[in-house]
Amino acid sequence: MAEFETFKHQPFWWTDPRFQPDSSVQSDTPPKKVDVVIIGAGYTGLSAALTLARAGRSVVVLDAERPGWGCSARNGGLLGPSFHKLGLKGLERAYGKDKARGIMRESLDSMRSLISFVEEEKIDCELVMRGRFRGAVRPKHYDSLARQVEVMQKELGLNAHMVPKSGQHNEIGSDLYHGGAVYEDDGTLQPALLLQGLLSKATEAGAKVYGGQAVQDVSGSAGELEVRTKNHSLKARDVIVATNGYTPKNLKWFRQRIIPIRSAVTATEELPKEKILELSPKLRGHGDTHRLVFYYRPSPDGKRMIFGGRAKDLNDNPGEYVSYLGAAMRRIYPQLQSAKIEYAWSGVVAYTFDHAPHVGRIDGVHYAMGYCGSGVGRAVYFGRKTALKILDDPEGRTELDDLPFNSRPFYSGSPWFMPFMIRWHAFADRMGW
Repeated sequence: MAEFETFKHQPFWWTDPRFQPDSSVQSDTPPKKVDVVIIGAGYTGLSAALTLARAGRSVVVLDAERPGWGCSARNGGLLGPSFHKLGLKGLERAYGKDKARGIMRESLDSMRSLISFVEEEKIDCELVMRGRFRGAVRPKHYDSLARQVEVMQKELGLNAHMVPKSGQHNEIGSDLYHGGAVYEDDGTLQPALLLQGLLSKATEAGAKVYGGQAVQDVSGSAGELEVRTKNHSLKARDVIVATNGYTPKNLKWFRQRIIPIRSAVTATEELPKEKILELSPKLRGHGDTHRLVFYYRPSPDGKRMIFGGRAKDLNDNPGEYVSYLGAAMRRIYPQLQSAKIEYAWSGVVAYTFDHAPHVGRIDGVHYAMGYCGSGVGRAVYFGRKTALKILDDPEGRTELDDLPFNSRPFYSGSPWFMPFMIRWHAFADRMGW
């Protein structure tokens, strides 16, 4: 097994010289009054800022760190509709048949919307739509995947097909799986460059983005809101909370409805081109049916494998997740036994108690969050939708508008139970349950 002592504890994406998030950050003092204050300078916040600024609204975006410091520039860069963690049947049980299909269709719409946005705005984020292979860890998983694909094809026109174990080497250089499903319309991108593109477009449109401005409080009522940071106070007609997994404890109502879960990612050292093609013959994105999700893909330059999954610790503990993810990567790809992990990093994604994203308004404050680990397409889409709601544009309507955003009794926003749940799922994976 490769030695890990020399890995760099930073996102591989940030090494791209085109990623310059500080270049568009304001150095002056935020104004005292604007039309809209957006809390969070990730995909959601910047997408909303761009839409609002182009509509002529004065917009200030505040971030506790710098733009993209959270998961928007840390994620694995896989783009897909994420057919909801509950699945179609689970959605039907929760919300009824019509609403379930509406939510599923909008999940597809969010992905298509991002593709159109990147193309129309000419954002260089290395977006390629080569599809995704999802491996069946157990034979019974293959049958379950086949049933899901059949339903999705029939109900939603999903462009997908099954690949038996005998043909999976055309999709992946691994013997671990028992066949799997190919989702032809999925893709990959460089997440930090998508963030950079959104940031540049938003500031060019007139939005002002400030880093190092952690919001301490939002008060007032609809139309007359006040946002306070440590040293500043801003008044605004509208406020958007777009903090997702980084929602602070002082935004109590939102924090109580978000389950922050740490996701970790690694990047190998540079590998020969023929090795990459052996691992991923079609240079697709990849995933599987483990309870603890693993996701992996070639880097945009085709020289490394990017491998990610859930961290077992709530804190950023790179020694733990490099060992854990390294072992999983080599279990899937034994031919990487001697390959070194060169970069390792983590970030916090936001789950919700009903496993659905949420878009809405509370006490005059708009929000979009809870993407449940599939925020690349969703965040840009729902950020724009939230902005359209503020503009009273009927195009701002979403299938999520009437979903209740519930917490649980005694939950404060600190998921003390997650390490236990993650270890249980890891055990269940080992047992084949």
